[in-house]
Amino acid sequence: MFIKGFTYGFDGRRGAYRTPEAAASRVRMAALGGDWAALAFAVLQDSFSSTLIRPDYRWTVTDKDVITAVEHLHALSLKVCMKPMVNCADGIWRAYIHFPEPEWGDKNYWREWFDSYTAFLCHYAEIAEETGCEMFCVGCEMLGTEHKADFWRTAIERIRTVYHGPLVYNTNHGKEEGVSWWDAVDLIGTSAYYRVAQEPGTGVETMQAAWDRYKVRLAELSRAHGGKQILFMEIGCRSARGCAMMPWDFSHKEFPYDEDEQANFYESCFRSLWEEPWFAGYFWWDWYTRLPAKSPETGFSIAGKKAEEVVRSWYARLRD
Repeated sequence: MFIKGFTYGFDGRRGAYRTPEAAASRVRMAALGGDWAALAFAVLQDSFSSTLIRPDYRWTVTDKDVITAVEHLHALSLKVCMKPMVNCADGIWRAYIHFPEPEWGDKNYWREWFDSYTAFLCHYAEIAEETGCEMFCVGCEMLGTEHKADFWRTAIERIRTVYHGPLVYNTNHGKEEGVSWWDAVDLIGTSAYYRVAQEPGTGVETMQAAWDRYKVRLAELSRAHGGKQILFMEIGCRSARGCAMMPWDFSHKEFPYDEDEQANFYESCFRSLWEEPWFAGYFWWDWYTRLPAKSPETGFSIAGKKAEEVVRSWYARLRD
């Protein structure tokens, strides 16, 4: 498997996927020449320690929204990886979802949370099955929960009863070896926000050398799991000077606009990993539901920036 993809829709809100602006955005994304899209959207739990996951009807995308987006992406000849995610309403990163250990009294917080999480995933897995999605992602950056292997295996077994395509789990960069249950899914997924620069304005060759060092460990991870492919479920860099030093960053609004640094990040990653047989490809982060209205825009969008041409050039190629 090799995926030329982009993540779409994470900024979407209730009804947004069904607007003309969203449809136009999907058309432009498809014009990049890729063959996949990860449809990413979030449902909330109240806090990192809440055990109930539930929609907020003021903004959570609806099932109709999701189905509309999948059907249009398919009509644009893109395969779809459905990626339902959990966020915490209090703003705490989902990686910090955690509960007491050992359990106290009669209340098993872990079991309650995994019951809710499994039901949440199965709901969307059914939609993925009914709409013909070609892949399903069972979780994103759930670092605080990854040690609960038995619960994860049970959840994945349940998902496989309703969805019959390949499954991927999305851990975070540098944490891939901490997942003991990669055998339960079909691909090893990671958010590959690896630091590839030590100073602002770093060039392509230096960034590529950094990727070449990271990929040694990733290739060994693949070998350790019988050659299972590794998929960059998220990867990206803002068009802001210095962001290749911290590609995960979305908060430093004071960084000056720099589409060259973003383009160098993209180009260096393509050069380093494109031909690796253990590498399953990219879901770049992220293509907005509504294309950016202002310019310059220092977010992750590549629309109208040099990185857009980098992606178009590479996605026009075949792997040897």
